[in-house]
Amino acid sequence: MMFKKTGTGLNSVMWSALIISAVILIGMLTGCSGDSGGYPGSSTPSPRRSTATNALPSMDKETTIYGVSLFEGEWNTARYDSIKENDFLSVLNNPLSTFSANVDTASYANLRRMIRSGSSHIPTGAVRAEEILNYFRYDYPKPQGDDKFSISTELTDTPWNEDTKLLRIGIQAEDIDYSALPPSNLVFLLDVSGSMSPADRLPMVQSAMKMLAENLTENDIVSIVVYASTEGIILEGVRGDRKEEIMTAIDDLMAGGSTAGGKGLQTAYELALRHFITGGTNRIIWCTDGDLNVGVTDNSSIGKMAEDYAKRDVYLSIFGVGNDNFNDSLLKEASKRGKGNYHFLDSLLEARKALVDEMGGTLIAVAKDVKIQVDFNPAYVKGYRLIGYENNLMDAKDFEDDTKAAGVLGAGHRVTALYELVLTDSEMEVPGAESRYQEGGNLVQSSDLLTISVRHKEPDGDKSSLVEHAVKLDDLRNPSNDQKFVSAVVMWSMMLSDSQYKNASSFDRIVRLLEDCHLDDLQSDFLRLVIDSEKQLKRDN
Repeated sequence: MMFKKTGTGLNSVMWSALIISAVILIGMLTGCSGDSGGYPGSSTPSPRRSTATNALPSMDKETTIYGVSLFEGEWNTARYDSIKENDFLSVLNNPLSTFSANVDTASYANLRRMIRSGSSHIPTGAVRAEEILNYFRYDYPKPQGDDKFSISTELTDTPWNEDTKLLRIGIQAEDIDYSALPPSNLVFLLDVSGSMSPADRLPMVQSAMKMLAENLTENDIVSIVVYASTEGIILEGVRGDRKEEIMTAIDDLMAGGSTAGGKGLQTAYELALRHFITGGTNRIIWCTDGDLNVGVTDNSSIGKMAEDYAKRDVYLSIFGVGNDNFNDSLLKEASKRGKGNYHFLDSLLEARKALVDEMGGTLIAVAKDVKIQVDFNPAYVKGYRLIGYENNLMDAKDFEDDTKAAGVLGAGHRVTALYELVLTDSEMEVPGAESRYQEGGNLVQSSDLLTISVRHKEPDGDKSSLVEHAVKLDDLRNPSNDQKFVSAVVMWSMMLSDSQYKNASSFDRIVRLLEDCHLDDLQSDFLRLVIDSEKQLKRDN
């Protein structure tokens, strides 16, 4: 390239220096620059500290390729799995509904971030009803005696469809005495690539990790792995009571470089195995926007790695951050196959909720491979629809197959599932496996409406146990405070995703339901979010 000589007197060397400087600056802004420095004792480049806070523009155009929603535009590379909403199924043809327990909450916090930042488009794949439901606390009974969890149900009319009933299933895991927590072997896997430089990414992750570290003790072990263009070990096997050392290591992190996340995850797992605590908690805490672009980057390979190490009892919890390049698709799959949980951090308050207030659920597993199966009695139910859990559906035969992996219940975790039921006296038509309520095609006399079965294993066990709970038509009653709230949550998710089953759902109906509830702080914030989302929808239209 030739440059015309001007009166500035810049020679070719100076022009070259300016060009190189410009290239470096562009690289820093796009998160793809290299760096020649390094952490002490590490081969990892020292990413540059950045104070950039401006969010990149949101793009409106969404397309789906191979089941992944992509947002087209120069800056936006966010990725979400497409979701095919569950349909109504005939009980005669599909008497059993089976799915894996799910305790993730990422969808709600991510939607809250989108709405309150004024995002002009909400991808349908970001709206996952089960994660929105499971974000909130409900008044479920505590497990009794040696039970790992309790099962409770509530059956009411459906507020948005007069032809159906609404069944809520609540599973409440036992809580843990925090003063008697088992020792933890934790590896903080922190993304310090250039895309993590904004204030709502690495700086927030640093604060979140310090919150978690504050609650660790001398019985715990902490390691820190970071990755940008390459990966490196910042701390290895440090006792949890060495607070100053841990905090200093976290504070010294800076963002810059490409994203070799696959190699970083491999290193984190190797460290976790090196310091494995038998009978304790062994877990990777991965904080990232999921924007991997060096080495192993595909969902399948990352998910397979997480699955392989989960079989060795090292679980993976993921805390997502970011917006324009947020790879929800990869992080969702990795956490699921890694038998962990998946959260989105949109604020320090959310970080405190997930890592301090609900630390037991995040770190301590009380049951693994938790599967739920509902057996419907065709004498009373002719059709049903499971709301959400599309990515957690299982074949009926997998319920009793202990080789089939499923979700993990953490200490104090709650699992909420909703079914919309079409009873036999309903005028609603349901397009048309043997069940306990059928023998050779004939109905078995029973007063049950349905039976809920839950299989689970001990955290260190290989053989599952069975717990059953029957629901009867006589259980139908007026909705409780929690039932009104979950109904509002589902209607909101159906409004956001423009569900074909939203029927009479409306923002006005949602607000009326919520105003009739006794709301806690999180639920009150949800009411404000509903109002914000309605205003934004009207503005965008």
